[in-house]
Amino acid sequence: MTATTTPTFVPERRGLTFGGILNSEFIKLRTLRSTLWCYAIIVVITLGLGFVLATSYSSNTTLPGYSQQAIWLLASTVGVAFGQLVIAVLGALVITGEYGTGMIRSTLTAVPKRIPALTAKALVFGVVTFLIAFVAVVLTAVVIAPILPSRGVQPDFGDSKVWLALVGAAVALALVGVLSLSIGAIIRNSAGGIAISLGLLLVLPTIISIFAAVTRLTWVGNVQQFLPNSAAGRMYSYVSNSTAVATDGSFVLEPWQAVLVLVGWVAVFFALAAVLLKRRDA
Repeated sequence: MTATTTPTFVPERRGLTFGGILNSEFIKLRTLRSTLWCYAIIVVITLGLGFVLATSYSSNTTLPGYSQQAIWLLASTVGVAFGQLVIAVLGALVITGEYGTGMIRSTLTAVPKRIPALTAKALVFGVVTFLIAFVAVVLTAVVIAPILPSRGVQPDFGDSKVWLALVGAAVALALVGVLSLSIGAIIRNSAGGIAISLGLLLVLPTIISIFAAVTRLTWVGNVQQFLPNSAAGRMYSYVSNSTAVATDGSFVLEPWQAVLVLVGWVAVFFALAAVLLKRRDA
């Protein structure tokens, strides 16, 4: 007689789902000590500078080209430029911290394809940054709104251009953060990642501004408009009319164009980070 064997079914091993990777990255982000501090600083800076500007403004102050709505928006978002520097530091730390502690090896072991891990990290960090930034600028706009009427400015909550600009401010901070995260993934060192991110946002624009002032060349000023910090700033500008090209030949990005420019910066650095992550050892 032939012995009958019962087939043994071995369950297929499955890796983490993308939802699981997202959850893992969110846990790592909220347990990073620098996360709370950096986000708190962004909120405090946005509220504090907005309050100072609103209380120091008077009807005798002259701001050429600024309507009442633009002044309200300016006070609500004046801290965003400083917030970009803070979020750049956090963006670099989010990824370089894992390389510093060696946790990146566990991450890449759990996600051997690697790219989903980097994508999930960027998505989680970008979305959380957007939400925090949006709450900060909207809260600032609401807090300073009762202060401005006594100073000759009547905020209009029904102005859709203001709300679009507030959304643009939050998106700008999120994109700058992801850009810095991508730089950190390329450099894999906290000090180096932070230095290059801040150099791109602060040092390079300063150098180009000085060069433009000295040479007085229009095209140098136009180049400056395509830097990350300039594009981010245009994303939360109050635009009443089309101002794409001035009469002297200088170029000014419109908000939708600024979005494309900043997304382009993020795409280039993120793609480079993905390629290097795939090719290099952890």
